[in-house]
Amino acid sequence: MQTKRILWIIALLCWPALVQAQYESVSFSAEKNQLNGGLPLPSETPFYLEGSLPEGIKRVEVQVFKSKKTEKQADFYYWKAPYLRSPTNYELFVAYPLRSSENYTLRFYFYSASDEEETASLENALHENLESYIQATILAGKRGTETLSRPAAMLDHVNEIVWQGLKNFQHPLDQEFEGFSDVVKQKIAQLDRVKLKKARFNLLAKKTDPDIQDQALFADQLKQELIKLLKAETSQYLQNQMLMLVDVRVIDNYPTENKPYYLPLSIGYAGTYFRGDFNNLDYGTSAFGGISLPLANKNFTKVLGNASISTGVFFSNMRDSNEREISGPLIGRPVYVGLGYSFFRVLRFNAGAVLTSTDVNSNIEDVTIYPFVGFSAEFSLWLGLRK
Repeated sequence: MQTKRILWIIALLCWPALVQAQYESVSFSAEKNQLNGGLPLPSETPFYLEGSLPEGIKRVEVQVFKSKKTEKQADFYYWKAPYLRSPTNYELFVAYPLRSSENYTLRFYFYSASDEEETASLENALHENLESYIQATILAGKRGTETLSRPAAMLDHVNEIVWQGLKNFQHPLDQEFEGFSDVVKQKIAQLDRVKLKKARFNLLAKKTDPDIQDQALFADQLKQELIKLLKAETSQYLQNQMLMLVDVRVIDNYPTENKPYYLPLSIGYAGTYFRGDFNNLDYGTSAFGGISLPLANKNFTKVLGNASISTGVFFSNMRDSNEREISGPLIGRPVYVGLGYSFFRVLRFNAGAVLTSTDVNSNIEDVTIYPFVGFSAEFSLWLGLRK
């Protein structure tokens, strides 16, 4: 009967951990540029962000960051329409909780599918910029080719041209442009090594003496090969219908809800080690109660958030194997300090030290520190304070 009662108590303590969390939904109106109906955003818990889709929108991106921080520290979320579907609403899961009583900036980016004309315009612009760069960077002279940049720098520059050109576009399969291939890298290195005085062996083998025109023709041949390769790899990336940024909405300095401060209280049962080995163990037990100070907010740091420093008092004195009463100084009860770690939300394991005292005679107390371990249930006392 006693065992069943204990099992029921444990089950009741663990039940909150088994209940699935229900997350709040927050709506955003692009037409009104209004968030959550003007109410503060949920804090210290994940939530859903939803809204209606303007016609033609296939992708929505959201950046969330503290208003006093920079965009580089933003959390990024996105939603995209399923293949061959045209939904009227979107929903994002904001997985990283927001801090209580803070102001945040939210940026919404809306993308639509580009048509053939827009895709062709993007492709032509990239091709022209790449060709202009190569023509301006690789020059032909009497002594051979002259490159105004080193091969590694040239590769970085052509990659940057494409990245900048795609700044307002997204690939429908979320495939980033990873840069030009090793084939392009090798072609650039080849151009850097070639000396045009060897052009007679490549272009006009029948002529015995190369002239400036031969050198220019050979230089142009090498450049055209590189340009053709750059255009081919760019076109290959753009063969899918790209998503084009068509609208940006910004919510600045939006507040989160205030959370009240709760003081964790612990009530449990512990065993205190006095002396002896496993076969001759001398220990005492007692119920205890106290307060816990979390090392961090568990909504943001799980490991440290579940750990705490605890202090309190044992409710009753203990006796050792010699029947000596083990009490405590000052208040007549053992006082403890320890570390705790919570499991299943309310169940906490505790370990630390107990400050005790034992009467030697009427005027002298033997004050001793012993180790203890125990389990406790934790409850939160609302103090009515705001963070």
